[in-house]
Amino acid sequence: MTETHIVYHIPVCPFSQRLEILLALRGLTDAVEFRVVDITKPRDPELLAKTRGTTALPVLETSDGRILKESLVILRYLDEALPGAPLRRSDAAEHAIESMLIAREGPFTMAGYLFVMNRDQARRDEHVNKLLALYRDLDDFLDHHNPTGPFLFEDFGLAEAVFTPMFKRFWFLDYYEDFELPVDKDYDRVRAWRDACMAHPATTQVTEEEIVKLYYDYALGAGNGALPDGRSVSSFAFEPPWQSRPMPPKEKYAAAATDKELGLVA
Repeated sequence: MTETHIVYHIPVCPFSQRLEILLALRGLTDAVEFRVVDITKPRDPELLAKTRGTTALPVLETSDGRILKESLVILRYLDEALPGAPLRRSDAAEHAIESMLIAREGPFTMAGYLFVMNRDQARRDEHVNKLLALYRDLDDFLDHHNPTGPFLFEDFGLAEAVFTPMFKRFWFLDYYEDFELPVDKDYDRVRAWRDACMAHPATTQVTEEEIVKLYYDYALGAGNGALPDGRSVSSFAFEPPWQSRPMPPKEKYAAAATDKELGLVA
């Protein structure tokens, strides 16, 4: 019988979705108990004691009570600890190649989040160019190691589990910034990879509507449950549920919507 681990997480968090994708691919969704943390409220002192005061999520508590932090560390731990064939490449050189691709995720993620949180419209092109440069770098890497694609190797693997949640979060750029990859050969390979990753049946934990609604405050420069000026309820609040709320306004540089206009209060 598989021992159950506990993951403390935010349901829409991309770093948590990596773990959910791994579990879905391995057919082991019951091997982890996910406990939801409301980031719009102060942390539970009991959880803070376990994490030694840190608030970053997700956090994994092993079946014997040890605490593991950082999503990539947790992802690799579960990939090694759970029964069945690991998602990581078994060949040492291939694993090194997928690790080189994974190392590109940090700057990519940061560029996307800084872009959506930007409030200076005069700097929009700067953010677009930065993100496109990172996409071109990914395109070059993928084209070098597997030009025919669509994945880095023959199947959806560890690198895909790392990047796919970010591709899906960047729906907020499609909506709030009208961002899209140019139709150009410099993006053909990474577009094919992105599209294949997002279409994989193990990656359906979130929807575009959910991301757009919950991340509205990020588009106003307020992340991690912080409140924008003039608001009393975070777009990350659990109640009312996101499904019952109207779509937020697309124009992020104009006057911000109120709690009532967002469906957060009656």
